[in-house]
Amino acid sequence: MVYDLPNYQCFTDRGVNLFVDSRRPISNRHYLLTVWPTARRVVGPTGTTNRRESEYGFAFRGLQKREMKGRRVYSLLGILLLVAVGYLNWSSGGGGGIRVPIPWLQPRMGFVGRNGTQFVDLDDGSPIYVNGWNSYWLMVSESGYWMVEMLRRGRAMGMSVCRTWAFSDGGPNALQISPGRFDERKFQALDLVIYESRKNGIRLILSLVNNLKAFGGKAQYVRWAQAAGVNVSTSLDPFFSDSTIKGYYKDFLKAIISRKNSYSGVRYSDEPAIFAWELINEPRCDSNSSSSLLQEWIAEMASYVKSLDEKHLVTVGLEGFYGPGRTERLGINPGAWAASLGSDFIKNSAIENIDFASVHAYPDSWIPKATLEEKVKYLSSWVDSHINDSEHLLKKPVLFSEVGSQLHVKKNGSYDRDILLKIVYDKVYESASKGHAGAGALIWQLVVEGMQRYHDEFSLVAREHPSTYKLILQQSCRLQNSLKKNENASREINHICMDLPP
Repeated sequence: MVYDLPNYQCFTDRGVNLFVDSRRPISNRHYLLTVWPTARRVVGPTGTTNRRESEYGFAFRGLQKREMKGRRVYSLLGILLLVAVGYLNWSSGGGGGIRVPIPWLQPRMGFVGRNGTQFVDLDDGSPIYVNGWNSYWLMVSESGYWMVEMLRRGRAMGMSVCRTWAFSDGGPNALQISPGRFDERKFQALDLVIYESRKNGIRLILSLVNNLKAFGGKAQYVRWAQAAGVNVSTSLDPFFSDSTIKGYYKDFLKAIISRKNSYSGVRYSDEPAIFAWELINEPRCDSNSSSSLLQEWIAEMASYVKSLDEKHLVTVGLEGFYGPGRTERLGINPGAWAASLGSDFIKNSAIENIDFASVHAYPDSWIPKATLEEKVKYLSSWVDSHINDSEHLLKKPVLFSEVGSQLHVKKNGSYDRDILLKIVYDKVYESASKGHAGAGALIWQLVVEGMQRYHDEFSLVAREHPSTYKLILQQSCRLQNSLKKNENASREINHICMDLPP
């Protein structure tokens, strides 16, 4: 029998003629015909008998439609599964439920870079100015609910950056149990902080070690070296000079930066929800007031971080004190004692691999006997000096990464804290509106209800203090309004700003 099928190629297998559409790959079964010579008929995959090629086309189209329908069903099931998994992850709050660590499923977010004295979104080059807050406890708190709720409240107040600890060295429930040994449960707690931050559109400044003894700090590194038989002094300053201790710290940096998030599947080095790495919280080197020892350590560690991660910004974590070599600026310091702590704002911040300057502001602690009027004068001068130096000398952005004040209630019901916080906010906004180096401020610190264990004298639940809450919202709104051309502006914060009374 002759088959008039010009578009098909014939194969014979065990007495059965197989016709394959020569226009399609042989693996595609939609176009395979089976021909039984004894029956003198041509049978398509559906079993339909046809005698002309044109008739086969009808059979194949019917088959294709059924298979395409099946594919759509499977695609729909797949989408529903992803939605269900997403809902379980979203509603779990504390990180329970199913995890799908797939990087491309994470919310879109751009990395932050630097263009001269401005932060910029590297996706579109738009400038970024920061209204943010500190919650050091996000990783170390025992309640995932507190962490998630704090991130949600920060977002609701229009804040975009949170600074928190990515360290806990030695002691109970430590992240780093001993040099190079980590508690995976704590690491997963940090994973969750980063994962939830990205879900909420919040970026994190992750501080990597403490100058203070809280949560281990540099004192713990010195103790580890002493326990290993290293000949170091009982002071804490060998942290900045001893090769063994510096090796411990570099191992920690590598472990953190190369970590793959167990919730998202994204390596920390590839995570845009990380705003910046902070080398150390409030570094001081009392035995070397010239700041040369700290200067060398900052240069070495900043370079090492950049060798592991070129995508993220790096800052020091300075308090902002001017060193003894800055005689013309010593009057800006809160007292003569500030120049003897081994740090120098300009010198330390000018290091090549330091991307932006960091400054703290605690007039209640630094000049405790001063009147409110004296604190206002001091703080105004402090902020102006650091913005000017960052603009004209460093040519880098400056972030006031801790701004703290105690709660002093005046007779009229207002707070001294609001007056001091507004000074910083106003000066940052003035600088931002001109496109200058004053890049943002982060209040110290915010908590949620029931967290007395993590309180200090500067902590507050924002919504329990309406005037401070409103001040934070107003700063978020006016910074947002100064960036009207930013197409990535949050609809949520725009809605908040519209409803905010003047």
